Amino acid sequence: MVTDAAIFEAVGEVADPEVPVLTIADLGVLRGVRHEGDEVVVTITPTYSGCPAMDLIRHEVELTLNHLGVDGRVETVLSPAWTTDWMTDSGKAKLVDYGIAPPSSSGPVMLRLSVRCPLCGSPDTTELSHFGSTSCKALWRCNTCREPFDHFKAI
Repeated sequence: MVTDAAIFEAVGEVADPEVPVLTIADLGVLRGVRHEGDEVVVTITPTYSGCPAMDLIRHEVELTLNHLGVDGRVETVLSPAWTTDWMTDSGKAKLVDYGIAPPSSSGPVMLRLSVRCPLCGSPDTTELSHFGSTSCKALWRCNTCREPFDHFKAI
């Protein structure tokens, strides 16, 4: 019998289709694994309620369960809503390595803070558009190296 911890680890390696360097464990989208009788239930929470990546993530999780020889299903849970606080530190580091500025710390921010450029590290940056290549990212430009970059928005 495959343990819940082993199932969590295996399905946690499913890649995010929009940012393929991140896994669903890095994002905090994978919320839990539990047994209901002979069936395993994997709980996931989308980053946005209409996130188009969820169907593919669900499919990849189901394939992983099949590879493990586990009878299971995927349950999508919307409450509590996903937050960037659920992202792992290693996931945020992967974003920087991939050229996407990670979300900043949690909690209310009363000031508009700069986003550090993931390419040169400069804090001298400007938001070009609140929506980037996906809904969860904004488009920024570095005023030092002049390169545009995505910023994973804090939620």
